[in-house]
Amino acid sequence: MLGIYIHIPFCKSKCPYCDFYSMRCNDELMDRYLSALVDDIRETSAGVTEAVDTVYFGGGTPSVFGGDRIGKVLDAIRESYKLVSPEITVECNPSTTNYVFYETLFKAGVNRISLGMQSAVDKERKNLGRAADKNQVAKSIAEARQAGINNISLDMMLGIPYQTIESLDESIDFIKEQNVEHISAYMLKIEKGTRFYDMGDKLVLPDENEVCDMYLHFSRQMRSLGYEHYEISNFAKPSQRARHNTKYWRDEEYLGFGPSAYSFYKGVRYHYDADMEKYLTERKTVIDETGGDREEYLMLALRLSDGLVFEQYEKRYGHSLTADFFNKVRLFEKQGLMLCDEKHVALTPEGFLLSNTIIAELINE
Repeated sequence: MLGIYIHIPFCKSKCPYCDFYSMRCNDELMDRYLSALVDDIRETSAGVTEAVDTVYFGGGTPSVFGGDRIGKVLDAIRESYKLVSPEITVECNPSTTNYVFYETLFKAGVNRISLGMQSAVDKERKNLGRAADKNQVAKSIAEARQAGINNISLDMMLGIPYQTIESLDESIDFIKEQNVEHISAYMLKIEKGTRFYDMGDKLVLPDENEVCDMYLHFSRQMRSLGYEHYEISNFAKPSQRARHNTKYWRDEEYLGFGPSAYSFYKGVRYHYDADMEKYLTERKTVIDETGGDREEYLMLALRLSDGLVFEQYEKRYGHSLTADFFNKVRLFEKQGLMLCDEKHVALTPEGFLLSNTIIAELINE
C-alpha cells in the first residue's frame, strides 16, 4: 500500500541548523496553501488505485498550520483515497501545541505525534534555537496522551553545540521518565545556507570521535530501556516502528504533496520545486529518475537492523547475490561491523557509523 507525505513549509522562526524548505507563517498564505493542497490531493488521486496505510505531515512545523487545517487535508485524503488502518503522524514543536490542538488532531484521526525535542537540556535546546524548555516538552507529551494520542516519538540530536556524554545522559533520563514509544536520534550535519554553517569556527562542537562515542552510548542505553535500534537513527518499543518512514527504507512507493516534496510511484521518482508560488499556481512535478534498482534497494535495506533479507532480494530481482559480495561481508563481519546468517545480512551499531563506506563497498561488489 502507498504512503502519503504532506509538506507543511511554515515555521515561526528558522532554527540555525535547518536547511529544509520553510518560511514564516501567516493565516492568508496558509489558507491559500490549504486550498492548493486539497486540489492537488484530489487531482492526483485520479490515477491511483492503491490503498493508503500511512499519512505523514512533515515540515517546517506542521503544528503551526493548525489542527483545523490538518483535519481538512485529512478529509480530502479520505474522500480521494482508500485509507486502510492508517498510521497518521504529525510533526509538532512543543512551543506551538496545547491540549485543544491535540484534541482537534485526535478527532481528525491523527494517531501519532513526532515531537521536536532535540535535547532535554535547556541550554542545548536554546543553542539550537528551540523556544520550549524541558518542562514544556513534558507538558506537550502529557497533553497529547490526555487527548488520546498514545503513539509519541521524540526527536533527539547528537553532536550539537556543547553536548557531552554527561549531558546526553540527562536527555536519556528524560526519555526514560516519559516512556515514549519511539525515538529518532540524528547526528548534527552542518549544511550550507544555515546559520550554523555561517558561524564557521565560532561554532563549538564535539569532535568526530566524541560524536561516535555519543552515538554508541545512546544506542546501548536505548536498547537497555527496551527500545529496538531498528534503523540507523531510529529506536522503537516493540511493534512501534514508524510505519511511514519504514516505507522509504524498504523502497516502497509513496506520494508527496507540497513544495520540495518527493514521490516514488510506478517506479519513477519525482518532486515539486521548493517554490511556494509555483506550487500555488502551477503544481508541476519534476521527474528525477527511475527508482527501485538493486543498488538503491541494497542501500536502503542496510539502513535497517533487519538488513538485506536474501529471500526478499531474490524474489524482487530474480537472482542471488554474488560470491564476491559475501566475501566482502565476511571481512566486515570479522571487524564487528556486520552480521550475516543464512537468511540476511545487516549492519551492527558500529557498522551504522560507517554505513556510507560499507554500503559503497558492497554495491561495487
